[in-house]
Amino acid sequence: MSQHPTGLSQDVLEDARALFDFNQLHHELRPCSVGIGLGSHDPGVADVSAALFHQGVFPLIVFTGANAPTTRGRFPGGEAVHYRRRAIELGVPPEAILVEPRATNTRENIEFSRQLMAEHGVQPKSAVLICRPYQQRRAYATCRQVWPALDVICASDSRRLDDYINGIGDPGFVVSMIVGDTQRVIEYPKLGQAIPQDVPRPIEAALGRLVTAGFTDRLMLASGAGKAPRPRG
Repeated sequence: MSQHPTGLSQDVLEDARALFDFNQLHHELRPCSVGIGLGSHDPGVADVSAALFHQGVFPLIVFTGANAPTTRGRFPGGEAVHYRRRAIELGVPPEAILVEPRATNTRENIEFSRQLMAEHGVQPKSAVLICRPYQQRRAYATCRQVWPALDVICASDSRRLDDYINGIGDPGFVVSMIVGDTQRVIEYPKLGQAIPQDVPRPIEAALGRLVTAGFTDRLMLASGAGKAPRPRG
């Protein structure tokens, strides 16, 4: 079986690309009330948030996220705190950023950000969710369930999977994260955590092959999402 420069087999990479592309919604950017940067291992969330702020897409950024087991070493001060620091380095005024440092899952990212904005007198009608590329579909579905009145679109790093993997530096980790997010797109609606979405059979098949190949570190536990490891990293 041939190997790609990422170190992944071509078969694995093709299935991962299918899931990576499926999870991106390709929303057209438009001006919104706020940008909400969802905490994760990916520093690109802060970079994209800052770029969109400078483009005038939104006047306010909320960074949300505490830590997951795989981000404590990378962002010891917390994901949202690190993102704020990075955005300020990129020229975003500190007064244009709110920090929500408690959320440990995507639902909490949305709920706690909503609470924080309300405390500051902000009642947004629309929002851009900025997240990992392969988290878009799940983040959108979660937000539509938790905050249905909010007009929401998604944005992410626009790199192709191969370049994204090289940027993160850990191919197996990225594929496992993609597998975990895709599984949650399927399972969370059954638990009332997100709106349902159509998942084509070829995507389910690709997901199954990657699970069989051993990319299982970020899968939900059989007992349900509430006890699952968080797919953030």
